[in-house]
Amino acid sequence: MRLTEFTELAEEEFGSERIAMLLEDLVLTEVGGQTGNEAIAAGVDPKLVWRALCREFEVPAERW
Repeated sequence: MRLTEFTELAEEEFGSERIAMLLEDLVLTEVGGQTGNEAIAAGVDPKLVWRALCREFEVPAERW
């Protein structure tokens, strides 16, 4: 998944202000106990970050 696609999906699902806060503050165990921003900066595929966020917030699978 490209970062631009990740950003579009995340903003659509969570809103631009909320996703900015989540990516900065929320620690995701699925991506090594990092925030979304840290994981992406470390080279983790944005798709893995997206899936971790979706599971964390119980987003229905059809919207993943």
